[in-house]
Amino acid sequence: MTYFAPETEQHLTGVGLKPGRMSYFAGRSAPMGAVGSAVVAAAFYNFNPALVGRSIPAAWSLADPSDVVAARFASVDAALRRMLGDEVLTSPEVAEAAGLARRAAEAARPEGRPLAAAHLSVEWPTEPHLVLWHALSILREHRGDGHIALLVDAGLTGIEAIVTHVASGKGFLLAFAQASRGWSEDEWGAAVAGLTERGLLDDQGALTAQGADLRNRIEADTNRVGFGPWAHLGADGAARLGELGGTVVRALLAAGCFPPEVFPARR
Repeated sequence: MTYFAPETEQHLTGVGLKPGRMSYFAGRSAPMGAVGSAVVAAAFYNFNPALVGRSIPAAWSLADPSDVVAARFASVDAALRRMLGDEVLTSPEVAEAAGLARRAAEAARPEGRPLAAAHLSVEWPTEPHLVLWHALSILREHRGDGHIALLVDAGLTGIEAIVTHVASGKGFLLAFAQASRGWSEDEWGAAVAGLTERGLLDDQGALTAQGADLRNRIEADTNRVGFGPWAHLGADGAARLGELGGTVVRALLAAGCFPPEVFPARR
């Protein structure tokens, strides 16, 4: 939810960053240190590198990465307090969820997973709701790093990955995906044409059977290579975290944490 909360930009601009895309690129990559735009584009994968280059490395001349990390935690704290309230955040259920999520996150192996490794190196916060959020951020980046490795193996470039994801109907809506990732109409159209030639998209831009099979295989393999933390937590622990976390997620959705123009399932 942090990528859609207004508190994020408020706190990150408060430490010197410019409003807009810089908050996203710098906020998410800050645990890696003052890396260049090529590194951020490679790690994030489906963003136009030119878009990344408008914010990175300029961000690091405006704010130290450690200050950005601290501001990001502060923004999450403010956003969660606004949407959930102190009663929920200080509940035994959130504390239990935080403990379970941290156990899973600390079992994440960093090898070959640069964003997960970077977030694992960040000092843990103390408040349970921030522990829960940080643990989930680590798990998210751990899964994402593995997903990118599989996209590379499948021969999908960054733009082809986001095009096929949109075509699956399970991700971002087209207009948001194209604009937020910084791809022009021509670039998007060229990617669609290439995927159509490969037999992954049909003439209407929808996934073919071959394309759907590829996306399904990538998702299944992403789950497989990212299963380590959950195996460490165990079936009962994972089920309990899902139960506890589901309550929090439903409350966040009810509070409008995701804008309706982003995800088709939440319109």
